[in-house]
Amino acid sequence: MSKPSKERGLTLVYTGDGKGKTTAAVGLAIRAYGRGKKVLMIQFIKSPERTYGEKLVFDRLGIEIVQKGIGFTWTKTPEEHRAALKEAWTYTKERVMAGEHDLVILDEINNALAINGFPIEDVLPLHEVLELISNRPQGMHLVLTGRNANTKVIEAADLVSDVTVLKHYYDEGIPAVMGIEL
Repeated sequence: MSKPSKERGLTLVYTGDGKGKTTAAVGLAIRAYGRGKKVLMIQFIKSPERTYGEKLVFDRLGIEIVQKGIGFTWTKTPEEHRAALKEAWTYTKERVMAGEHDLVILDEINNALAINGFPIEDVLPLHEVLELISNRPQGMHLVLTGRNANTKVIEAADLVSDVTVLKHYYDEGIPAVMGIEL
């Protein structure tokens, strides 16, 4: 990996079991957009069948967000997830290498890479993700979010934030809250 620089573009990873990985990426997107940067967020797990707050605000602001997922792994068949991941990855490679954005967020890609309930290496190959990190257009910043970041992704990153949970209201039986998780 070459020395980090804003001219080269940085790779940031937000991982861990705590809440706030996507939220951190959304904040970064808003900051970049506020500075006139062109931003793209591609969501690997979240489905366009559900409404999420970040999608609503990005649409209002004019920040491009694309939901390529079909939900959590237990909501659909492995074949459906594999097809969605393959499409998401093909789309991601094309959009990143087109070089039209200053900041690209690959939301929950770490979760996708960590799936072990069915094979994914042929539809979302880790070596291709690492190649994309290394060979992306000059000056483009990449953000990869999600739990269980692969050690090779961590090694390729310029910044890794491990979001830990010290206390969570889920443990008290409070489900996802509109405006906080949704």
